[in-house]
Amino acid sequence: MKRELKFIIVDAYPRESREQFEQVGMTVAGMLYVNMLKKYAPEAKYDLFYSSDPGVTLPGEKELEGYAGVLWPGCNLTVYHTHDERVTKILDLVRRSYRVGVPQFGTCWGAQIAVYAAGGQVASNPKGREMGLARKVYLTDQGRVHPMYDGKPQVFDGFISHDDEITELPAGGLWLASNDFSRVQAVAVKHDNGEFWATQYHPEYDLHEVARLIVARAERLIRAGFFSDAEDLNRYVEQLETIFSDPSRKDLRWQLGIDEHVLDAAIRQREFINWLEKLVLPQV
Repeated sequence: MKRELKFIIVDAYPRESREQFEQVGMTVAGMLYVNMLKKYAPEAKYDLFYSSDPGVTLPGEKELEGYAGVLWPGCNLTVYHTHDERVTKILDLVRRSYRVGVPQFGTCWGAQIAVYAAGGQVASNPKGREMGLARKVYLTDQGRVHPMYDGKPQVFDGFISHDDEITELPAGGLWLASNDFSRVQAVAVKHDNGEFWATQYHPEYDLHEVARLIVARAERLIRAGFFSDAEDLNRYVEQLETIFSDPSRKDLRWQLGIDEHVLDAAIRQREFINWLEKLVLPQV
């Protein structure tokens, strides 16, 4: 079925979380996805929903038929907290999208809802939080032949921030990428009539956004031992911002292990580009 090049973007962060991001100079999750979408499909239209806000109604099945795709940024809700109406509201939309057959793409929380809504499992990672950069993410046998990874290095780093992890894939789920910290770093799920491609890491982030996220999570990160104190954290943030402003800083890039996998958007966002080109555009 042919569709208009129009997308749903669902930012499930509660209002207070979005306001915290804005206070530290970070772009809210939904707008990060708007920016990524418009970079590669400038003609695309979109409807952005802040689903956790009171009174927000998400599209039903008939409305979903008119969209080319559903986009799922990260979120600080917990997918297995099914007592939370903000969570069940999201899972219902994921399942409706699967039934209608509209392609879905997501990151972090997006990967977790892709799996959980189709019958898989998610749990708290016993290793704790994976933060900043997911190191040495590698493609599995399934990932090396999957179209989401066409043109992507077989081993790479990616921006990341999460406490939960996918522990069991549903029927129809493919395990595409992994690293030593989180076994499942990417999935593709076919369920009902739909398909959902997702990464645990964040292609939509850049060094500036990660630096601002670290500021937003400062107390939590210091408490968890990522930084010895506020001065240590601020020094690291400043270094990230310096590389963002001047990628030629070989000294800082070497010291922090920052390479083209995260600096070059064409590499960092390859999964989203492939989703657009291979799953969405053939249907519009």
